[in-house]
Amino acid sequence: MKKFLHVGCGSARKDRTTAWFSGDDWEEVRFDIDPDAKPDVVGSMTDMSNFADGEFDGLYSSHNIEHLNPHEVLGTLRNFHRVLSDTGHLVITCPDLQSVCAHVAEGRLLEPLYQSSMGPISALDILFGHRASLAAGKVHMAHRCGFTLQSLAQELRIAGFGATCGNRNPQAFALMCVATKGQVTEEEMREIIAKHFGGKKGPAS
Repeated sequence: MKKFLHVGCGSARKDRTTAWFSGDDWEEVRFDIDPDAKPDVVGSMTDMSNFADGEFDGLYSSHNIEHLNPHEVLGTLRNFHRVLSDTGHLVITCPDLQSVCAHVAEGRLLEPLYQSSMGPISALDILFGHRASLAAGKVHMAHRCGFTLQSLAQELRIAGFGATCGNRNPQAFALMCVATKGQVTEEEMREIIAKHFGGKKGPAS
């Protein structure tokens, strides 16, 4: 059985990741900084010393890296790279600053952009962190950096990933990238993407 690390899992389980990671052929290891999330391992993605080199075949990180300080991003992505097997890959999502800032430029900083399980989300929440969570004392929910598709792909390449493929989803104000530890062919990348997303909107070249 393959094993994937669910970074910053929160309350989510594998059925809220991707179609492939949700399958019976993947074992999930849940990893989060918040003990209240009851992860398998409590810790920060800036220090992944609990995990061995090449321990995982996959890694899933949804809306986590924006919580890092800018100078912590590259080291964290290198942590992701280190714990992946030679044939492993990463699926990563985060806010799309390009689409968020388009709304800010039109003066819509506080207007709700969409409804989430935590309530209405504004551009201010996306840029700096969910205000209600921060007010409740969950300081780890603050957003300290951000990405465009180009800058995220660049950081992944600098961190050592062999191939990346991603897209923007402006309706969800989100970016999604798949990155492989080693070099793969276009056909192999398409196969990885198809297994994760099928006919749904996933990364595009």
